[in-house]
Amino acid sequence: MDAAFRIPVVGVRVGWDSILGLIPGIGDAAALAPASYIVYRAHRLGAPPPLLARMGVNVGVDALIGTIPLVGDLLDIGLKANRRNVALLRRHVEGRAAQEKRATQAGGPPLFDLQADQPTSSRPEKK
Repeated sequence: MDAAFRIPVVGVRVGWDSILGLIPGIGDAAALAPASYIVYRAHRLGAPPPLLARMGVNVGVDALIGTIPLVGDLLDIGLKANRRNVALLRRHVEGRAAQEKRATQAGGPPLFDLQADQPTSSRPEKK
């Protein structure tokens, strides 16, 4: 959404978010759906509320800036909220995986089942 194409002369990467933003009203609303999905997946992966709030602010600022005709579209190219949110989520998941690895090496039970998107204690046992 944020870096699908490279502008040849300038060397700046733009994505569908920036291109859709050129369509007044409809484009910014359409670009909000994938951005919201990233925040939703972060919630499902167990991201803490402060991280979800930060991601929400990124999406909100992106949407607010996008409402300014043309200038907003130019500023949107530099903001890249989706890439920021994916990077935040990746850091969280990698940190949680490192914590899981340390816990299992110390002989403790696993804290999270990263493939199931939820803590292991709330998963029903398989019979």
